[in-house]
Amino acid sequence: MARTVIIEEHGGPEKLKVVDRDVGDPGPGEIRIRHKACGLNFIDVYQRDGLYPLTLPQALGMEAAGIVEAVGDGVTHLKVGDRAAYASAPPGAYTEARVMPAAQVCPLPDAIPFEEGAAMMLKGLTVQYLFHRTTPLQEGDTVLFHAAAGGVGLIACQWARSEGIRLIGTAGTDEKCQLALDHGADACINYRTEDFVARVKELTGGKGVQVVMDAVGKDTFDGSLDCLAPFGMMILFGNASGPVPPFNLGLLGSKGSLKVTRPTLFTHIGDHQTCQDMAAMLFGKVTSGAVKIRIDQRFPLEDVAEAHRSLEARKTTGQTILTL
Repeated sequence: MARTVIIEEHGGPEKLKVVDRDVGDPGPGEIRIRHKACGLNFIDVYQRDGLYPLTLPQALGMEAAGIVEAVGDGVTHLKVGDRAAYASAPPGAYTEARVMPAAQVCPLPDAIPFEEGAAMMLKGLTVQYLFHRTTPLQEGDTVLFHAAAGGVGLIACQWARSEGIRLIGTAGTDEKCQLALDHGADACINYRTEDFVARVKELTGGKGVQVVMDAVGKDTFDGSLDCLAPFGMMILFGNASGPVPPFNLGLLGSKGSLKVTRPTLFTHIGDHQTCQDMAAMLFGKVTSGAVKIRIDQRFPLEDVAEAHRSLEARKTTGQTILTL
């Protein structure tokens, strides 16, 4: 049996339940993993509240780290006793142990603690595809990154610095702006006290940025388009403030032949070897010291509802994990 967080209906944090569940043995292409810590992400909120509907009842959680307990037929990249971490479908990571597909589970280097492994996979792999798989970026380019003091943002600030890319961040308080600056942002705009579009134009000499990376969604989308230089790319990879309403594609032409994309991590890691290669780059950034994983919030598994409330209220910075 394993303590597991499930929902039986979509709704608020009060719908999260901790129950005991049988774990079972892995079948072909699967492993059983005993978790040491679990990560918390906005996709968990979207799945809980029904923005991304699930077939119910359903366990929640998309990332964790732990030790492989059993390996099914056909699994060759992992063995019993291996340290491992993942960000992977299907949901079900909020648990002490689970059986799951092995393809997107990655061997975790000894130099990376389990808590960091649990906190970094979804957000770190997201940063990897934002900077390396979505649109060409090179040293000297400038990007605008919304929510720069959040879990993805602090990794992105460091990643950009490590590759000579200028990152302009936004955040909702002066303290969060300072946090982004401390992690490598070239500048950070308090969107509650400044017009971020005007400030971006000022910081870029009126030229705008090559790329906007935006997980906020509805509240920032229109302004983000106005921050782009001609031929710029808008990467919408989340919707913390709500989904972006339909808009006239002709605006992309009139604003400078812009491009817009809505990628998801799970498309990028769908291929086993691609996932492993992306993880290897992420692990290299962390073990080299170029990227440090900052865990600012820890909640026991039983307090998962409070963890969700804090995340939705934008009270969190850096990474948040559930402890077991």
